[in-house]
Amino acid sequence: MPARNGKQWANVPGKLASGEYVDSRIYSDHAIFEEEISKIFRKVWIPVCHESELPDLYCFRTTTVAREPIMVVRGGDNVVRAFLNVCPHRGNMIENRPSGSFEEGSPSGAPKHMTCMFHAWQFDMKGNCVHISRATEGYQDRLACSDVGLRRLRCEVKFGGFVWVTLDDGIDQSVEEWANGAFDCMRKSLDAEPLEVFHYHKAIIPCNYKLWHDTNSEFYHDYLHYHNRITGFNDSYFARKNIGFGNGHINVGSFEVQYDQYEGFESREELSFPYLPTNHWEMIDFFPGVNFNLRGSALRCDIMTPLGPDKVMIEFRGLGLKSDTPEERLTRQRHHNSIWGPFGRNLHEDLLAVSTQQATMSEWAEKRRILHGRHETDADGDPTIHDEEGMRHFYNEWGRRMDRWPGNPEMSYQKGQEKAA
Repeated sequence: MPARNGKQWANVPGKLASGEYVDSRIYSDHAIFEEEISKIFRKVWIPVCHESELPDLYCFRTTTVAREPIMVVRGGDNVVRAFLNVCPHRGNMIENRPSGSFEEGSPSGAPKHMTCMFHAWQFDMKGNCVHISRATEGYQDRLACSDVGLRRLRCEVKFGGFVWVTLDDGIDQSVEEWANGAFDCMRKSLDAEPLEVFHYHKAIIPCNYKLWHDTNSEFYHDYLHYHNRITGFNDSYFARKNIGFGNGHINVGSFEVQYDQYEGFESREELSFPYLPTNHWEMIDFFPGVNFNLRGSALRCDIMTPLGPDKVMIEFRGLGLKSDTPEERLTRQRHHNSIWGPFGRNLHEDLLAVSTQQATMSEWAEKRRILHGRHETDADGDPTIHDEEGMRHFYNEWGRRMDRWPGNPEMSYQKGQEKAA
């Protein structure tokens, strides 16, 4: 077949059905991106950090969710809580540091309190306002500490100690219910004993957040990774199943990675997680932008923060057991960073792929179809590792929440479903 002219290029290729492709505009359209922030990211549970990053009483971390500044603190009662990082007085950001401790007082505040540097209003670790500078002189009897306080957010510590936050007070699901069983494959291993973050880095990538999620939700792209082909292309690898769960999550079945097949690497059987066989691999993709990747000796977690239709910040964490000896910790770090560290074997290949994808999908490019139509199943008809079921599952949830049909974002989700049927 010769190369396609413009009209042919615009047609649906082959016999693909309506739900087996998406319109490239969903990766570049500014209006669609703004809708994602309000209809998805403001409405779901997002893990913002791990409890080991709040190791002591009065520790804090700051981040953003759906452009809102967030502060997570460990109070004097050892409870982890989350608040908007916003002073109720003049809307100033209370804490500018990425992390730290409130145990020592700031120049304008008391110890064990959050103090807004602008006018020295103070708040306790439960978000209560406890001091307004010159309150009587300025407000007389018109405003008291009890009238104001920080905006608290729903917060849960769940699944191996990750701290989950939602901006939606009315969300009708707990984190457990939100996961909908997707975490069952690794839950026993992660909850067996406390975990600890041993590696952290972040990067701003010139791509839509969904492209990074796509890459994690299908393994057909292992042709990109020489390391994965050498250590994994065997019968048990191709038999792995893609399993979809409610709310758009998916996980990929386990198999044994043959690390020693790659020159310069050794087997990782010396270390694992509790209840996990050595050299095994479990993975979960959480909607709308979190990946948990348990490769035997180390847990990798990617958390995405969309910055624009063509820009995403990704925070990469590596975790091991808090009880690790120094020697075990070094081994886990080496195992994690040789694959997923900033100079690891696979990470740069994934980042290059999604960046070059986005380069073809600018807002000025002609629209095109991005194909998600691979159906590769086992004898029982279940999707396997090179099936693109993970992407179809994700975009079905995306379309439902956005009320847009992914294959034609100008069409409602219901009309798209009717067309697909």
